[in-house]
Amino acid sequence: MNLDQLLSAFPHLVGPLRILIVDDQPVNIRVLHGVFRGKFEVLMATNGEQAIAVCRSQRPDIVLLDVVMPDISGHEVCRQLKADPDTKDIPVIFVTSQAEDSEEALGFEIGAVDFISKPVNPVTVLARVRTHLALKLQNDLLRSMAMIDGLTAVANRRNFDNALTNSWRRCLRDGAPLSLVLLDLDCFKQFNDRYGHQAGDSCLVAVAKTLKLALRRPDDLVARYGGEEFACILPNTDAKGAANRGASMREQVKALEIEHADSQVGPFVSISVGLVTLVPHASTSAEMLLEAADQQLYRAKDTGRDRVCAIEL
Repeated sequence: MNLDQLLSAFPHLVGPLRILIVDDQPVNIRVLHGVFRGKFEVLMATNGEQAIAVCRSQRPDIVLLDVVMPDISGHEVCRQLKADPDTKDIPVIFVTSQAEDSEEALGFEIGAVDFISKPVNPVTVLARVRTHLALKLQNDLLRSMAMIDGLTAVANRRNFDNALTNSWRRCLRDGAPLSLVLLDLDCFKQFNDRYGHQAGDSCLVAVAKTLKLALRRPDDLVARYGGEEFACILPNTDAKGAANRGASMREQVKALEIEHADSQVGPFVSISVGLVTLVPHASTSAEMLLEAADQQLYRAKDTGRDRVCAIEL
């Protein structure tokens, strides 16, 4: 599929495409901006440190990177992007006046996907960028499909494990709080026994959709953790914000009013929620966070179900 076909076929999975142009010369940025204006969202950086920061915070879909810059060279920027799990999959195209074979060999060795020579030809630049955007979107879609739970269409356990590791690393680096929610459908075995497994599957789908709608930010993630258990990762979320999210999830699931005649806690399907918040540091780990959330979930179920139990470490 070419880029237009991908954008047409998967509009719900592909948002506005963003291009980061990195060059210490404003005139070069203006030229490239003119090529992409009206076609893509254009981000700009005038030095290497700024480029790395934009990639980490804005996650562009592709980077057009000048090689020769005064602070950090384009080669070093590329190395740092490829060494970071959060940015390693962003394609990098070097834009350079250095056309030697050794320069191209070095660029490909450190992770670049292509080279564009200065002065740029607008037709060539646009064609190459569109080609690499199409390749990236195809890879993103394949990775996405491998990371989605087949029943509920939220993240699967493998996706959750990867996302928790990456969120932990980012919050550790930034000194930011990380909250984790584990939740379980109350008396779900009895629900399946009375209404059948097909109804049970429909219930899980409805709950998963509700949980996903309860999350408000792009970096938040809801995953099917196993069976009738779900997990939600909330980066950069303090204890108060996480408690609000947990309470909202509980209320919105009850608002579905899915009949559960054999529930011990009410006439409708409900959830028990365990929640933990901490600021990662060297003496803690993602496994510790997960264990603490599991303990809070056990406490919620042990003290009557249909409630939120939380702790801040």
